[in-house]
Amino acid sequence: MPAARTSSSAISCAAALGLAALASALSTSGALAFSASFNWCSGSPRFELKDVPAGAAKLNFAMTDLDVPSFHHGGGTVAYGGHATVPCGAFAASFLGPSPPHGQVHTYEFTIKALGADGAVLATTTARRKFPER
Repeated sequence: MPAARTSSSAISCAAALGLAALASALSTSGALAFSASFNWCSGSPRFELKDVPAGAAKLNFAMTDLDVPSFHHGGGTVAYGGHATVPCGAFAASFLGPSPPHGQVHTYEFTIKALGADGAVLATTTARRKFPER
């Protein structure tokens, strides 16, 4: 009987260690924490960022129209200095805003990558909104 209990304890311990290792890896990569939201405005949207990973030097934004994913809206890259907000128009020159056909509502998704000084991707998150908002 004690052997079965030991075996069960060993399996539980191994499973807990596996989950802890996975959680640690995801946390280190920023996958558990890094998040963003945005509001439409003139030029490129205004973004609110949370839990940007340590070591992030730049943020790269790319927008996709989920209703017409083949249409390229562009995006841009901005320097990151620890601020939680990216203002309206921060990358307007390389960005084509939402433009669904008249009378239609489309869903747009931004993919935001936190980049290290060497350009390595530290974490990625996404944020979605409809346009126009009703």
